[in-house]
Amino acid sequence: MKKLTKLAAAAIAGVAMFIGTNANAQSDSKLRFGIGAEVGVPTGAAHNGSNIYAGITPRLQYGADEGLAWTLTSGFYNFFGKNINTPVGPYKAGDVGMIPVKLGVKGFFAENLYFGAEAGAGFETNKGGNTKLIVSPGLGFANQKWDVSARYENFSGQSVNYGLVGLRVAYGFGL
Repeated sequence: MKKLTKLAAAAIAGVAMFIGTNANAQSDSKLRFGIGAEVGVPTGAAHNGSNIYAGITPRLQYGADEGLAWTLTSGFYNFFGKNINTPVGPYKAGDVGMIPVKLGVKGFFAENLYFGAEAGAGFETNKGGNTKLIVSPGLGFANQKWDVSARYENFSGQSVNYGLVGLRVAYGFGL
């Protein structure tokens, strides 16, 4: 079942990327596609094994109303393992991969400035990985081509909770 949900998440991301590459750039379209690169700092239990994460996140966005947009975001995060000193000697923690699938909303409160909130599921890609509930508030700046945002993202479930503080820079266009 876990492999099926991971496959479904990857398929959603693939479809989003396919739509984005076959789209013509229309500036007045309500539907937009963007691809973002991210970097940030793990928090909570993730900070015990990692000092930095990086990711790539495609996003579909639908402009529902003036100043309000719905989002679907997926992609991949990698929490890079760090060197840890223990009483029995040093060791290198392994990397942890995550496939997020999130639905969200962007509310523009000033020209080009927005508050965003997303929720969804995160699928750990490591052997024996779990599925986590994701909740993510953030603030950002967006214009016709660029979307820059900062957010906190929380992963919870299976008695191991962690998070990240991240910065996302994305290039987008109308579909």
